[in-house]
Amino acid sequence: MTPTPHGYAGNMLRVDLSSGRTWTEPTSDYFEFLGGRGIAAKVHWDESPPEAGALDPDNRLTFITGPLTGFAGFASSRWQVCAKSPVTEPEQFCYSNLGGSWGVALKFSGYDGIVVQGWAGKPVYLLVTEDSAELRDAAHLWGKGAIDTREILKSELGSSLNVVACGQAGEHMAVASGLLADMDSTGSGGMGAVMGSKTLKAIAVAKGARRLIAAHPDRLRDMVRRYRWLIGDRAPLDGVMDQYQFIDAGKTQKQYCRGCPGPCIRIAWEADDGLKGKFFCQAALMYQGRAKKFYGRETDVSLHATKLCDNYGLDTRAMHVTMGWLARCYRAGILTEAATGLPLSKEGSLEFAELLLHKIAFREGFGDLLAQGVMKAAQEVGKGAVELTGDLLHKAEQDELYGGRTYIVNGLLWAMDPRQPIGQIHETAMLAEHWVNWLRGREGAYISDKVIHDVSVRFFGSEAAADFSSYEGKALAAKMIQDREYAKECLILCDLAWPIKTSPNTEDHVGDPTMESQFLSAVTGQDIDEVGLYAIGEKVFNLHRAIWAREGHAGRLSDSLPEYNFSTPLKSQFMNPEMLVPGPEGKPASRKGAVLNRDQFEQMKGEYYKLRGWDVASGRQTRSKLEQLGLRHVADDLAKRGLLADSED
Repeated sequence: MTPTPHGYAGNMLRVDLSSGRTWTEPTSDYFEFLGGRGIAAKVHWDESPPEAGALDPDNRLTFITGPLTGFAGFASSRWQVCAKSPVTEPEQFCYSNLGGSWGVALKFSGYDGIVVQGWAGKPVYLLVTEDSAELRDAAHLWGKGAIDTREILKSELGSSLNVVACGQAGEHMAVASGLLADMDSTGSGGMGAVMGSKTLKAIAVAKGARRLIAAHPDRLRDMVRRYRWLIGDRAPLDGVMDQYQFIDAGKTQKQYCRGCPGPCIRIAWEADDGLKGKFFCQAALMYQGRAKKFYGRETDVSLHATKLCDNYGLDTRAMHVTMGWLARCYRAGILTEAATGLPLSKEGSLEFAELLLHKIAFREGFGDLLAQGVMKAAQEVGKGAVELTGDLLHKAEQDELYGGRTYIVNGLLWAMDPRQPIGQIHETAMLAEHWVNWLRGREGAYISDKVIHDVSVRFFGSEAAADFSSYEGKALAAKMIQDREYAKECLILCDLAWPIKTSPNTEDHVGDPTMESQFLSAVTGQDIDEVGLYAIGEKVFNLHRAIWAREGHAGRLSDSLPEYNFSTPLKSQFMNPEMLVPGPEGKPASRKGAVLNRDQFEQMKGEYYKLRGWDVASGRQTRSKLEQLGLRHVADDLAKRGLLADSED
């Protein structure tokens, strides 16, 4: 019997809902793609027909961990859910990243991932115990919220159970429906709709007794100590997020994912009526400002709104876009309370949140239209409603965050991805936000002009990248960020903690980009360095690109941004109202009033394609590059379909 490789549980669980059959296969079949999004992409490429819709039985739904998942002490509790998504336009392979404890529990039960196919025909849930799996009737859970489902299963099967579930929005296949797991870990990307389309209500994982063993335990302990020294004792967004996030010593407390030592901005809030749960960052801000404006003070209403989204299984970012569009249409007289059945004049109230979210989740009345997405709803409404989506809707029912008008390189990152690439755009935005704090003289801020320069050279590839207001050096920066982030999404590591670009404790305050590869080597025993790890990231990114090509991505034509990026001057943006970025020679430059220059953006794309080894004119991949990456079979398939730059049409 082949021993289980270090870092992996060793098995992938396969589930065919149509036949009710479950079986296992070795994870080693996928090792060249490392884990996480890499393995999920390999499964999708091999098994999901490009012509299959997101809600079709043939669409594979993959729940996946990485080789670092389950090792404590360095923010490695993440896991992902991947499938073709109904929320993208067109429907394309997409992903969702979650934390909490579910992924760790899955590995401790003996599985690195679960691949689900088919359609059960009736509500079922999957019970996973150590080295076994069983489909069970979920009729009593169908129609229940995701939080409710989690608690019912825990009451029936034991409190140590870890559960991921879809809510009513997923059951009714609302495009922006997501998933919820233990510790209120949530995932977007339309994965709730895919799960609901398969009539799979939940996956419950019983606590396993397996423990993961590193190839080099002593080296791993040393790495954890170095990691802790590098990051220091401040959360990644301390001094930035605390200006916007409501913290109350009597109601809120820190809540880290399983095995994570912190520090982190993740908090849980307990309301006066006993309601409690995870409540931070965008999910909290979705309704916090609206409720405060309506009631004139801070209340628990915003927590109730967020927990309604979690229970129904609705993406809070998508609901923020929906609410913003409804408000614009109401003010313009395009939508009325009578026509929608919604108390539009009471946005910010508990009544408004309850009714709106219920209607969308159950597709009742006007909610049925909203469940199809804002753009489709706007097209149906007409009368100028499409124009009012304006700068609210970027892609995949998500608004622009850290967009290209503010951070030019992020324009490329947004254009190349089917959804908000939050880890990628954080690389520049979080760095700049801390620099703004240094500029303002905030206590403890250390990311100076010099640090921006040195980090840009080391992590983004050039001195030119340190000038955030220019187009120079941004193509290389985008490629380096994508390769690094795709590798990170294979390991899988927390976005708030990785990569370690800066440190309060190093002499020059520059972090260490070799840490990810060193952790991978210590855990798995692989002899891999920073360059080797990024090569895996490049390979996985190219596999994603090939998948998207088969699913309708048209190269340069599809690598686009909404028109407002080029025509609507930037007013202000989250966490940086003055829109300050490091400019020439590190001096502050304001992006307020800026738009992307179309010609320079297209030129930057061409430079990026050249760096990628793709065709500059079309943005299509080339056989030579794919073969160089060990993806000959991918090149062969794309060539047969006329989707390679150097293939016959």
